[in-house]
Amino acid sequence: MQFLDFEKPLEDLVSQLDKLQSIADKNKMDMSASVRQLEQTIEETRSEIYKNLTPWQRVQLSRHPERPYTNYYISKICSTFTELFGDRNVKDDKAIVGGLADIDGQQVMIIGHQKGTNTKQRQIRNFGMANPEGYRKALRLMKLAEKFNRPIVTFIDTPGAYPGLEAEERGQGEAIARNIYEMVNMRVPVICIIIGEGASGGALGIGVGDKVVMLENTWYTVISPENCSSILWRSWDYKVQAAEQLKLTSEDMSAFGLVDDVLKEPVGGAHYKPEEMALSIKRYILDTIKELEQTDADQRIEKRIEKFSSMGFFEETEA
Repeated sequence: MQFLDFEKPLEDLVSQLDKLQSIADKNKMDMSASVRQLEQTIEETRSEIYKNLTPWQRVQLSRHPERPYTNYYISKICSTFTELFGDRNVKDDKAIVGGLADIDGQQVMIIGHQKGTNTKQRQIRNFGMANPEGYRKALRLMKLAEKFNRPIVTFIDTPGAYPGLEAEERGQGEAIARNIYEMVNMRVPVICIIIGEGASGGALGIGVGDKVVMLENTWYTVISPENCSSILWRSWDYKVQAAEQLKLTSEDMSAFGLVDDVLKEPVGGAHYKPEEMALSIKRYILDTIKELEQTDADQRIEKRIEKFSSMGFFEETEA
């Protein structure tokens, strides 16, 4: 288990527990009472640490190397999943996965960012930063879902769309803009779930739906705290202040009305009890699809347009 810097007290206690269990096993001693007491202390410490997390700590949690990614949730919530590949134009972008799935008899199309679980996989997946062909693959799958009347579920977890020269030459901005336009007009229910990082247009490219949901310890904003710090202060040293000023947490986004729901994570984060988190997501998806299917497609589209058109704060003044 890997610990973040603010989890140091927890790391020390877990280390003590490991040593205690090792001594008990080595000397064949019954130390169950001491083990139980220390386990209780660990849980109390974990609860205290996670009671009042700062925005930067939530950003750290969203990037935890053990945090579940799209493929994990697919494996846990779907009874069957058939992955589909390619944008039928350039290539298959490994940063975005998608395919036909069955969730307890509910047929859906699942699309999501995938970062990779080790160094080699992260390079193959480009750290979850999709190229234009990734967003065009996503749109192809969404159109397929619309054709066969399957609800769409997207999992968002990206530090942003890939900013390379080749991506821009192949129309990165157009691909994201096209997806936003098309997702607004999808005639099937669309549920977008932010499971980690939700940065900029990279998130919006698969992030327009009837329901936009954040997991508790995720973030959603136009720019990462580090990049914001480098622009405003010419240094990454102010990333903590940037995270606070960006108002990027699930609590902030909910207060602004930019997301519809926030799914609570287990104490310790989604990576601490991933199966519990997967079950919570599964229940939300099934319940929300039932709710959305009660509304006519034209009404859903109208509500989508109204919801996204009314976002933001502005004033009109006379010239």
